[in-house]
Amino acid sequence: QILKLSCSDFYIREAGVIVVSICLAFWCFIFIELSYVQIFRAVLRIPSEQGRHKAFSMCLPHLAVVSLFLSTGLFAYLKPRSISSSTMDLVVAVLYSVVPPALNPFIYSMRNKELKEAL
Repeated sequence: QILKLSCSDFYIREAGVIVVSICLAFWCFIFIELSYVQIFRAVLRIPSEQGRHKAFSMCLPHLAVVSLFLSTGLFAYLKPRSISSSTMDLVVAVLYSVVPPALNPFIYSMRNKELKEAL
């Protein structure tokens, strides 16, 4: 019986892992969305226009980087096999693994007035 179980089809286990992974990813995505809704609600309650601008200038670049990471990651793992090529896989992998971390220092340094003027 043990040999029969150990040599059985992996389909059920793979399907289980995929379902659990999708559920976890969905809940993480919902949590991120709810967090951003709360952040934007708090920012919109700031009385001064300058304070709201400063808060949005800090939140929106982070949201753009997170969106880029999630969208390219989803595309990489959920695209049909019919449009898969090694070159496109490499480009998508670079987009979701290299570009967001490389953009973070650039985006956050753009809040520095001296750096903005230098560019």
